[in-house]
Amino acid sequence: MKRIAVVPGSFDPVTLGHLDVVGRAAGLFDELHVLVVHNPGKTALLPIAQRVSLIEQSIAEAQLPGTIVVTSWSVGLLVDYCTDVGASVLVKGIRSQVDVAYETPMAIVNRDLAGVETIFMLPNPAHAHVSSSLVRQVASLGGDVSPYVPSAVYRYLQK
Repeated sequence: MKRIAVVPGSFDPVTLGHLDVVGRAAGLFDELHVLVVHNPGKTALLPIAQRVSLIEQSIAEAQLPGTIVVTSWSVGLLVDYCTDVGASVLVKGIRSQVDVAYETPMAIVNRDLAGVETIFMLPNPAHAHVSSSLVRQVASLGGDVSPYVPSAVYRYLQK
């Protein structure tokens, strides 16, 4: 039986912290889906199709191991996608206690709804302070985001 997991997120834009979690998770599963989802609580910088493209480019440039599928989902519950692709695990990067408090109730509901477990992965300490929101703010004010994002994202933001 294939072990399939999903790493969901808005990835607006994808950061080196995201890429770190994806790379480590890819080594734990036979197939990993990086799923770009719309977060209604956030104002997006990049269209979803562009986020998917930048994640694909970043994964290729980083030469991450394993079978990684990058796609988007906008209809229904996250666990519906998991059921559709046969995934039994969600992987979430956790930077702080705030993330734990936010993610824990969702993890419990996802398990209750569809038997999908959630694994929390701690970040590489070099990336623990980085969020997409921070990158968007620094970029919007003309700051250098190159230490925080894959080169494909940096090149895109320089346009």
